[in-house]
Amino acid sequence: MARIAKRQVTTVRYDNNRARLKPGEMQRENGSYSYRWTARNGKRHQIYAPTLIELRRMEEELTVDLHDGIRADVNRITINQLFDLWQENKRGIKDNTMKNYIYMFNMFVRPVFGQKLLISVKNSDVKRFYNHLMDQEGLKVSTIDNIHNVLHQVFEIGVNDRLIRINPTDKMLKELKRAHSTDVKKREALSAEEQALFLNYLWSNPEKRRWYPIFFIMLNTGMRVGEATALRWCDVNMEENTISVNHTLVYYDHMDSLGTYYSMNTPKSQAGNRIIPMTEKVKEAFLMEKQLQEEAGITCDISIDGYTDFVFLNRFGKVQTMSMLNKALKRIMRDCNDQILSNAEEDEDVVLLPPFSCHVLRHTFATRLCESGMNIKVIQSVLGHADLSTTINTYIHATEAFKKEEFGKQSDYLSIGAADFGDKTILP
Repeated sequence: MARIAKRQVTTVRYDNNRARLKPGEMQRENGSYSYRWTARNGKRHQIYAPTLIELRRMEEELTVDLHDGIRADVNRITINQLFDLWQENKRGIKDNTMKNYIYMFNMFVRPVFGQKLLISVKNSDVKRFYNHLMDQEGLKVSTIDNIHNVLHQVFEIGVNDRLIRINPTDKMLKELKRAHSTDVKKREALSAEEQALFLNYLWSNPEKRRWYPIFFIMLNTGMRVGEATALRWCDVNMEENTISVNHTLVYYDHMDSLGTYYSMNTPKSQAGNRIIPMTEKVKEAFLMEKQLQEEAGITCDISIDGYTDFVFLNRFGKVQTMSMLNKALKRIMRDCNDQILSNAEEDEDVVLLPPFSCHVLRHTFATRLCESGMNIKVIQSVLGHADLSTTINTYIHATEAFKKEEFGKQSDYLSIGAADFGDKTILP
């Protein structure tokens, strides 16, 4: 008797609108839809949609994702989970930088935005989040820049691991900066006149003279404030007239039992390890600092990670810090401008000190070197920049007075071929 082959019977199903459902599709009791499928590893997955049209669209995207190797379980992964993976595997950055990243993420991302499913985040969500941080949380663009730096790396892991197709943070910070361009003020260098006013005021005022050495040295070496405050006397070679920059002072939350305290780090980049030539005036400023401390009976009373014998000390024998120095600058600016205005005539034009921080002294140093005509590669080396573009685009400014002076020097060259008007007037 001949064997009769069994035919596989496929049940045809319809939804409440009599639309035919494909294999794996199902209409739920609440009227929404779901689609179930089995991945190559044998695991079952399911997606949901409010309408059949939306479900079919998601199925099409799923088909493309599966073809491109996008993982099927991505619909359960959150931004927080991906950050934890990034934190676990990230290497090659300084401890204080990593701790700052963790703090920023836990403070501003993890509570709400970090709970979003990775697959659901769009460019508009990132833009909305950044605007919220600025408008509602009151964060500055520089702070959001730090948060963006972390988020971009986190989402990049998602792209590399084929969890998502594109990085939704791409170009988002640039758009934020463009939208708030009026609020972002680029750090400017002091003009030569402002620099002279600042130093002359410190030198001529007995109460402020103790600040002269450190600010003069920062203005004439371009050291970052953390590099200057970490300087030890063994780093200053009075015979060779050089300064060795090989470590920097940092203050951050170590996320241990001691919390927030000072530590020593290597410089910002490998190029930050450098030797700075010391001019005779800078050498005199170092000797003045030593003399002022001896007269006041100040000796170094602190050791940080084995480093001691620091050059710049406060009256208690502790290291000077960026916070202390910036507060001192505010008082100096206030008192200097008050003195000038109190002695000026009512309608007299006077030069005043603009608001500035310790870091502006570094910008000022770079600008003075450029104005002097020094080779740009030498300036890059002295500043400790790994990338020449940083030196040119960030730290060198052409002041208005310098631009006028340079055009004045080149006026004859620029005027080649110009008509000689003599005593004639141009207009009839």
